[in-house]
Amino acid sequence: MSDTPFGFGLPPEEPENGDEGRKGGQGGPANPFGFGAAGLPGGADNPFAAMFGSMNPNDLGAAFQQLGQMLSYEGGPVNWDMAKDIARQTVAQGTPDGVKDASVGIAERSAVEEAVRLADLWLDGATSLPSGAGVAVAWSRAEWVEATLPVWKELVDPVAERVGAAMGSVLPEEMQAMAGPLLGMMRSMGGAMFGQQIGQAVGTLAGEVVGSTDVGLPLGPAGKAALLPLNIEAFGKDLGVPSDEVRLYLALREAAHQRLFAHVPWLRAHLFGAVEGYARGIKVDTSKLEDVVGRLDPSNPEELQEALQGGMFQPQDTEEQKAALARLETALALVEGWVDAVVHEAAKPRLTSADALRETLRRRRATGGPAEQTFATLIGLELRPRRLRDAARLWASLTDARGVDGRDALWEHPDMLPTATDLDDPDGFVHREQLDFSELDKMLGEAAEKRDENGEDEK
Repeated sequence: MSDTPFGFGLPPEEPENGDEGRKGGQGGPANPFGFGAAGLPGGADNPFAAMFGSMNPNDLGAAFQQLGQMLSYEGGPVNWDMAKDIARQTVAQGTPDGVKDASVGIAERSAVEEAVRLADLWLDGATSLPSGAGVAVAWSRAEWVEATLPVWKELVDPVAERVGAAMGSVLPEEMQAMAGPLLGMMRSMGGAMFGQQIGQAVGTLAGEVVGSTDVGLPLGPAGKAALLPLNIEAFGKDLGVPSDEVRLYLALREAAHQRLFAHVPWLRAHLFGAVEGYARGIKVDTSKLEDVVGRLDPSNPEELQEALQGGMFQPQDTEEQKAALARLETALALVEGWVDAVVHEAAKPRLTSADALRETLRRRRATGGPAEQTFATLIGLELRPRRLRDAARLWASLTDARGVDGRDALWEHPDMLPTATDLDDPDGFVHREQLDFSELDKMLGEAAEKRDENGEDEK
């Protein structure tokens, strides 16, 4: 578990020498409001120093505009307009190695479309699930941000709702009626702070992901297989593998995810429901929040941000919370394990680099790839890479024992899937007698017919 669930990390500090790496003084994504105490007469004693810091005068208007947007926000628990703006700014800054985002060219789009088309052909022999990608697209990082934000909203809002509810309950009941403006300001500032941190996290993630399903969830529009050529190039840079093989292997993974989410209709709701169940178990340390409220300075929203980052939110040690966490971790492991096994089966006979690429992606997971980092940052959940390998072995064993059709039939109903305990004993699960839900439906139908016949006879 993360030490600070929903405890977003501090933005990176700006360079000390000159303005290198800065855009708009201190108002870049690392500090979108430009607040600080240095550089004004009187330092921290100057009441305006905390608000404007050493801001370039040219940025003063932008700072007022951002502050106005923050305090006037009246939407949900997260200011998603701000999140999008900061994610786009983060993308525009480029990755730490200096690679800037760029529009996708015609040749790159054609290469992605061809890779996904070929990947789907290869997957036809590795799974009984038909193609789930109606269209293949090549995205820039900025396009990935725009396309995936609606899903991030669905994932993060339940957690932020818990925080918002706590923020409104820290004042005594008799004071809440008189504290309307303060509560409204707190909600606006909280939404802005969450928006800032989520925007920073999603913008950073956009520089790492290679498709729309890297975190094991369907982040993009349904039926749209998406790859990011710029990030694929960076991923394969030092692997010593031809770029077309890297692209094709990653297209196999994207297309396999698309098949699973398109043809297992309950899966998406199952995963997102587990996230929401986990969020419901998060509690807020109201003593910390009360302390923040008691000394809240409207000109210093960084104070609230520091509180949000200070471990205020902790998971409850309840059976419900443990069950939600286990359900989510196991479901994600099963999704990723199935994709790993199916892609390997499709790629192994055709790509000389299949083993190397498979191991590279597994190590990427083990050392904290996009999935682990994102879940740990946004909802306090760290995936366990060990479970992914266990799940891949279980799916491979099921293929050997029951064939492709028997393996994929387990996705027909959530109760047929392996559990966390089954991942510890894959052989026991593989050779266990499974309930055939089609036979059960047939038996129930026959029983209903008999009841109807008996009822008619009694008349």
